[in-house]
Amino acid sequence: MVRFTAALGIALVVLGVGAYALTSAVSVTALTPAFVGIPLLACAALARPATRRRPALAAALAVALLGALGSSMNAIRIGEAIAGTAQRPAAVWVSAVMFVLLVAYLVLGGRALVRSRATSAG
Repeated sequence: MVRFTAALGIALVVLGVGAYALTSAVSVTALTPAFVGIPLLACAALARPATRRRPALAAALAVALLGALGSSMNAIRIGEAIAGTAQRPAAVWVSAVMFVLLVAYLVLGGRALVRSRATSAG
């Protein structure tokens, strides 16, 4: 799960920097995925030692939850982006990608956290 957290963090940083560059650096909000990816990378680095793994991954899940909630507002407008009626289609697409990645991470990370508790308790 540590590698997956790091990979997700890198993917979000690339997504944010790419969105910022592709939108001609008009708005700093295009970097929002990077602002979520950097703390995920920090959590992955903290989770390397086994003694810190569970709390660091729990923190990563909290960051992912906040990021998913924040990106959901634009991700809901994906229909408008597909129809071509969205005011800021790039923001909608980036938010939708970020939302999907973070929700997938929450599902997988939550399952891994529950599984690790079950094995350490039993």
